[in-house]
Amino acid sequence: MGGHITRGAIKVIEVIGVSDESWEDAVGQAVGKASESVKGITGVEVIAQTGKVSDGKVTQYNATVKLAFVVS
Repeated sequence: MGGHITRGAIKVIEVIGVSDESWEDAVGQAVGKASESVKGITGVEVIAQTGKVSDGKVTQYNATVKLAFVVS
């Protein structure tokens, strides 16, 4: 998940992305929004995919992800 480094450390945070389109878009939302404040994200791991259902249809997609970035 993390980038290749020879020394130092990689930090991992957990984020939940939300979308009304798809789980793939929810992952993209998590990475995109987190990258606005966390610089240098090097990896993503999808932990869980959940959603909300209304009238027999999925109306919201949630993706719980772990994001890795090098600690400088």
